[in-house]
Amino acid sequence: MMQQSMGEFEELVLLMVAALHDKAYGVSIMEGLEDELKKKMNISAVHVALRRMEDKGFVKSKFGGITEDRGGRRKKFYVVTALGKRMLDSQHQLRNSIYSRIPRISFG
Repeated sequence: MMQQSMGEFEELVLLMVAALHDKAYGVSIMEGLEDELKKKMNISAVHVALRRMEDKGFVKSKFGGITEDRGGRRKKFYVVTALGKRMLDSQHQLRNSIYSRIPRISFG
C-alpha cells in the first residue's frame, strides 16, 4: 500500500480544521489561516484542498442547517478523521526530527 502524502498547504488547512474542531468550514478555515499567516488566502484553494483531503480520508464533512443569513444555503463543516490525525502526528514528528538535527551553532 502506498504511503499517503500531503503538501504544505494541505497540512496547514488540516491543522486549521483540527484547531477549529466542529466549527471548521471554508470561510472559517480561510480566515484562521489569514490570521496566522498574515496574508490573504483564496477560498477556492481552501475548498480544493478540503476536497482532496476528503478523498484521501483525512477529513470528513457534513452540512449544517439552513440559515437565512446565507440565503438558505447550508455550511459544509469539516472534522479531522483518525487517519488525518495520524497524518498530522506523523508530519509533526518528521518536522521535529529534522529540526532537532540542526547543529547548535550561532546564526547571529
